Amino acid sequence: MTAGAQSDVALARDIAERAGALLMDLRRTSGLAGPALGAAGDRAADDLIHQLLAGARPDDAILSEERVCDRSRLDRSRVWIVDPLDGTREYAEGRDDWAVHVALAIEGDPPFPLPAPAPRRRMVVSRTRPAEACGPLCQALDAETIPMGSAGAKAMAILMGSADIYFHSGGQYEWDNCAPAAVAMAAGLHVSRIDGSPIRYNQPEPSVPDFLICHRADADRILRLIAA
Repeated sequence: MTAGAQSDVALARDIAERAGALLMDLRRTSGLAGPALGAAGDRAADDLIHQLLAGARPDDAILSEERVCDRSRLDRSRVWIVDPLDGTREYAEGRDDWAVHVALAIEGDPPFPLPAPAPRRRMVVSRTRPAEACGPLCQALDAETIPMGSAGAKAMAILMGSADIYFHSGGQYEWDNCAPAAVAMAAGLHVSRIDGSPIRYNQPEPSVPDFLICHRADADRILRLIAA
């Protein structure tokens, strides 16, 4: 099959849904709990995602949180960046704020088109390690903080209207935020580093020190407050 933008979107959605269904079934039927359940979920979802991508896009590279980083991906224009289970702790605790990330970066950019809505002034932060800068920023914006697990769940909270800002300066990796960034940008949201610069993917070192998703109308003010 020739890889086109629409078919890539459909493939990513299908793979993420199938991995999510696998994870739900594993949690319901495996008899595992806690870290053992989380580790089993990470492995099972990662294996399924790799199997499905290898079958549908054999010429594309894959960067996954769960596998050793293969630098040959740097020579490829198309790289799938995945986190098979973002929010492993929340998944293992029986919570619902976890996500499956499946994104495609083409020449370093995530080009997925998916529509969505938008409201304001509630900031999602890490449930277990909120960045120190979150407090002053929330105070300056007079914003409510909403602790949440997965980076994907946080980004989708903005698209679904239950949050307005996702600010993180505690360090992430490409697989943590490439899929959330792709969907957020396609929905018309502002996505950047916290200094306003764009996030580039498929880099030699796949770390992303900081991250901002918000409504475009709020971006300039938020970035000014961060820099102050």
